[in-house]
Amino acid sequence: MLGLAVITITAGSWGFLIHKTAHQLAVYELPGTMQEFFYNNNDYLQYNAPRADVRRNEDSTEGPKHFIDLEAYGPNAAYNMPMTWEEAVAKYSKDTLLEYGYVPYHVLYMKDCLTAAFKAGNKDSILFYAADLGHYVEDAHVPLHTSINYDGQLTDQKGLHSLWESVVPEIEISNYNLSTKHKATYLNNPAKAIWKAIRKANALLPDVFGKEKEITARFTPETKYRTQTRKGKEYKSYTTEFAKAYAAELKNTINGQAIASANLVADFWYTAWVDAGKPDLSALYGGKLSEAKQQSLQRALTSFRNNTLVKDSLIKPR
Repeated sequence: MLGLAVITITAGSWGFLIHKTAHQLAVYELPGTMQEFFYNNNDYLQYNAPRADVRRNEDSTEGPKHFIDLEAYGPNAAYNMPMTWEEAVAKYSKDTLLEYGYVPYHVLYMKDCLTAAFKAGNKDSILFYAADLGHYVEDAHVPLHTSINYDGQLTDQKGLHSLWESVVPEIEISNYNLSTKHKATYLNNPAKAIWKAIRKANALLPDVFGKEKEITARFTPETKYRTQTRKGKEYKSYTTEFAKAYAAELKNTINGQAIASANLVADFWYTAWVDAGKPDLSALYGGKLSEAKQQSLQRALTSFRNNTLVKDSLIKPR
């Protein structure tokens, strides 16, 4: 088995499931007509939540928008890096940022794009930027998106990226608490908000790496991995047993980060709308939701409050 390649999801982030779920939860946290507008376009938001990852396969400039390798920016970079893109370019150079990632700065840029779309009242642009902004905010909550050792490749833990953000959530989501009392809140300082998320995610790295090492010591290579054949080539991926053991050691860490990302997505969407002057969005969905759509929204909100979204089959499948 030593000669087999480890299956990783190098183009992914949070996995499609959690990106879609976080977008969905964020919609439930919005107020009034803003919530109605977003819910009326929920299918679009769900479908396009992972779009930025797909774009990485076609656009060579897309990758660094999803991460930030803090080690490359000097000691204590999570606390010492500038708040704005312009200051960061002046301090490190644009080439450095393009090489080692700049997700917090791209979040702020996308927030400005969404604000402009709200001001223009352009439905297609609003939805486009809302979907992408949410994606980048969610990526900022993934610990491995803050490290140069993003896949455990430097510590003999290759494949850790997909284990943490995709394999475990897809196995454990039915056990997650996907209910929160958070309501979309205006961000007086969006830069501080996204950097707070980056710092929290980065602080989780010791457990992300350490717990995998601890669990590995309890497994043999045969029980840690399973082999698969694709197009005549053998690969190895984590067994369900190993993923569950890793999840148990991490406790509610991944669940907590998923909820935190949904909360901040709602906050960024709401902040962009407020900064645009709180435009009336009702005209963008005919002034009123259909009776069927209104009933659907109320059922979804009830399931959200009761933490029965998975049980009620309201979490969109991957």
